[in-house]
Amino acid sequence: MSDADLRNRIKEMMVKNLMLQITADQIADDAPLFGPNGIGLDSIDALELAVGLEKNFSVSVVNSIHDYIIEKRGESAQSQTSS
Repeated sequence: MSDADLRNRIKEMMVKNLMLQITADQIADDAPLFGPNGIGLDSIDALELAVGLEKNFSVSVVNSIHDYIIEKRGESAQSQTSS
């Protein structure tokens, strides 16, 4: 599955599971999940999103956050050593 297809599946899952009043096409790839300038999710939506990601994609949210932070730390450390 291509990156674009996966992004679209995630957005479609969000629209369906969170009963959003927008379409998947209206969700920008870098749209903030929370707040007035983003999708506008609340804490209940966040829980539903985590459950949907685990159910539909077998993704552990905690492990995914952990891996993302480790990856970003590595990028940050590399950019500091190359300066």
